[in-house]
Amino acid sequence: MNLTEFINKNVVCREESLFAQDIEQNKECIRKEIEGKKILVIGGAGSIGSSFVRAILPFRPATLYIIDLNENGLVEVTRDLRSSCNLYIPHEYHSYTLDFADPILKHIFKQENGFDIVANFSAHKHVRSEKDRFSVQALLQNNVLKAKILLDILRTYPPKHFFCVSTDKAANPVNVMGASKKIMEDLIFAYQDSFCVNTARFANVAFSNGSLLDGFLNRLQKGQPLAAPTDVERYFVSPVESGQICMLACVLGKGGEIFYPKLKTEQMKTFSSICSALLEHIGLRPFLCKTEDEAKAYANRRKPADPDYPVFYFESDTTGEKPQEEFFVDGEEIDTSRFKALGVITRHPGKSRNDIDDFLDHLSSIFNKEDFNKEEVIAAIHQFLPNFEHVEKGKNLDQKM
Repeated sequence: MNLTEFINKNVVCREESLFAQDIEQNKECIRKEIEGKKILVIGGAGSIGSSFVRAILPFRPATLYIIDLNENGLVEVTRDLRSSCNLYIPHEYHSYTLDFADPILKHIFKQENGFDIVANFSAHKHVRSEKDRFSVQALLQNNVLKAKILLDILRTYPPKHFFCVSTDKAANPVNVMGASKKIMEDLIFAYQDSFCVNTARFANVAFSNGSLLDGFLNRLQKGQPLAAPTDVERYFVSPVESGQICMLACVLGKGGEIFYPKLKTEQMKTFSSICSALLEHIGLRPFLCKTEDEAKAYANRRKPADPDYPVFYFESDTTGEKPQEEFFVDGEEIDTSRFKALGVITRHPGKSRNDIDDFLDHLSSIFNKEDFNKEEVIAAIHQFLPNFEHVEKGKNLDQKM
């Protein structure tokens, strides 16, 4: 199966990248900001980080460092880049299996005397990450507390451009992951006086690592049933587009700006509709099952030649799911004229450095208690983000197929 062809035809429904014209119209400016520069990509083995790397390489940076905790993923990114025809890779190319809060990173910054561009893609990105007190702690440690450690390093070695990826789930968040990204936005913009900071909220990345759509491919490979909600609609961008929007935001942002793709409400898709389209694309028919157990039993007895494939479609009933996402909210000022396919949030209500420091201290004090609970964390977030509309339903995605 040609996955790119399927994504273009059935998920994003466009043959050309959404951002192709914006890249072409601004290519000389992009080249000026990237060519001959030193670049550090954090979380560069993930779907978006690796796509960002591929987006910047044609503009010929002089030095490229990629770090990621996923050692196997990092090796594969390097192999993939080295195996690609006509892809420029700088002589000074370095990859390290490294936590971005590790003290080793300080030594790298000292050795290089900083970087021209730093882009951070390291994050807990799944609503599935929100289950109990430990999963919530790990999520906030990575998305917020460790981000501050990085930002403090950057104050010593200020880059010309700093980018840290956000999400549409940060707009009126209903889950801890989205709230953590809104907090992250407030945090990074508090450093705007020290270096240029920009971010991007964008849609789900079609078939990104660990996503539900990527899970469809794994289930098919193992002959397991597919499961998807019918009432959750999402915007989608292709893997290529995910790196491109981040590159554009990173080098063309004027500082303190949030980029988002100009997508229309009718372009949203349900996961169940994509699931059915995928099966039909590979010559199978969705066989609707009423329960998970029925779907698993059918998959267990299904013969390879059987054109019917078991699916379980359901209405969402887990904590943190939002029927539809949004890119901006009341109180944020947007510019839709600067780019063809990109909107830019130019002004947004934020928090002072003191307010953020007080919140992070409060969060750390909660985590330092042996008997803290998830409810304390939720209450602290709600106090910091009054529009955090969290509803605990007593179920999480780890209880789903």
